[in-house]
Amino acid sequence: MNKKQVLMIIAAVFVLGAFGFYFQTSQPSMETDTAVSDPLESGGQAQSELTDEELLGKFQKALGIIHEQYVDEVSEQELYEGAIEGMLRTLEDPYSVYMDQETATQFVESLGSHFEGIGAEVSMTDGKVTIVAPFRESPAEKAGLQPNDKIIEIDGESIEGLSLYEAVLQIRGEKGTIVNLTIERAGQSDLFEVPVERGLIPIETVRSDVIERDGKTLGLLEITSFSEDTADRFKEKLEALEDEGIDGLLIDVRGNPGGYLNAVEDIGKLIIPSNTPIVQIENRDGEKIRYMSNLDERKPYPIIGLTDRASASASEILSAALIEGGGYDVVGEQTFGKGTVQQTIQLGDGSELKLSLFRWLTSAGNDINGVGVEPTVEVKQPDYFYTAPISIGEEGELRLDMMSEQIKNAQIMLKGLGHEPGRTDGYFSEQTEVAVIAFQRSNNLEPTGKIDEETAAMIQQQTVDIVREKENDQQLQRAIELLVEQTNE
Repeated sequence: MNKKQVLMIIAAVFVLGAFGFYFQTSQPSMETDTAVSDPLESGGQAQSELTDEELLGKFQKALGIIHEQYVDEVSEQELYEGAIEGMLRTLEDPYSVYMDQETATQFVESLGSHFEGIGAEVSMTDGKVTIVAPFRESPAEKAGLQPNDKIIEIDGESIEGLSLYEAVLQIRGEKGTIVNLTIERAGQSDLFEVPVERGLIPIETVRSDVIERDGKTLGLLEITSFSEDTADRFKEKLEALEDEGIDGLLIDVRGNPGGYLNAVEDIGKLIIPSNTPIVQIENRDGEKIRYMSNLDERKPYPIIGLTDRASASASEILSAALIEGGGYDVVGEQTFGKGTVQQTIQLGDGSELKLSLFRWLTSAGNDINGVGVEPTVEVKQPDYFYTAPISIGEEGELRLDMMSEQIKNAQIMLKGLGHEPGRTDGYFSEQTEVAVIAFQRSNNLEPTGKIDEETAAMIQQQTVDIVREKENDQQLQRAIELLVEQTNE
């Protein structure tokens, strides 16, 4: 590729003009007739009195000076790619990113049937790689990673200055290998390290179950992400549940980071009453397109959704459509708040831009970006659902009269496991020591009353186990109770 061709690409990025794109969160083959906008109309002339030709000349001059005179040798390709990344950084949009050939290939693979990694959606927020949501039952979730966790180091090395996808390449790796992530979490005063064993991340996007409660047969559909075939899988499993004669339906999108827009649209058409918007898409000029449901008739049974703070993007579209378009209840927590639609733009050499081109609005036309969707019935999980993994640190153990965030996490977990620590403020009291001894004795560990690596690992593992038991899932249990009530109305 010569300089003129690259400059033409950069100019095309400035004006955001492209045809035949596909949405990451929309239809992979959707053709668009997006008009090529004039950079002068979008503020370029107001910020600089230079013409387009002069701006490109200025760029080329800077490129030449850096390439020829910078103290270290640097290739033109690196400079061009850095220029593209720099333009994207000026947008201050964590979802608009540049992907080189290798990264673009891995991105496509991640939308397939499986990939190897930790299983988490990430974005760049305030210059830090941030967890949007760990996938349900993924290594990331099992290790205790949570939405809005910020990754500061990977395997002990700072990732400051790395692009989002450079960091992702370091996090991903062969199944069975360990990656150590140093995490910054809101409410935690200290950084802590989380070892995550990489695994094979299957993209089984819809799971179904039948719950019998008080003489009622309830269907449960869990949607883990919105991939290309998710709507088809949802339809198949919904029809199978209906053949069993369900009295009500639960739709669980907790921990779902989103996906293709057309997938959630097609699912909406199966459950949202006809002539109701499932979602609205708004472009930069404020023009809106409404995606309507054409369901023949309202379902003969009640429906309830389940959300949490890791429900993002397409999950939020479905949750809002259930509330505003269907008049259904949603149980759980306020969602993540991702209200933009990205479009993947191929640059011709295997590299790609993933660029935010639209906002999506709820069924009623509300913008949830940065806000999220509020459930109609708010239910939080027990405190031990939200604790960070216990990091012992250099001392090698946590013991009487010490005070730290790690002790606070251990106290919350011990309480959840039925061993009363007396307090949960992080001070290792005598009552906490008694609780540790009781835990150690019940698990055939030496009853020292101190939390060493072995005791910490056992506390964490048992906490993960009780989190996975449905009877401890207060959001699910409340949704079941509410659905049974509604089937009796």
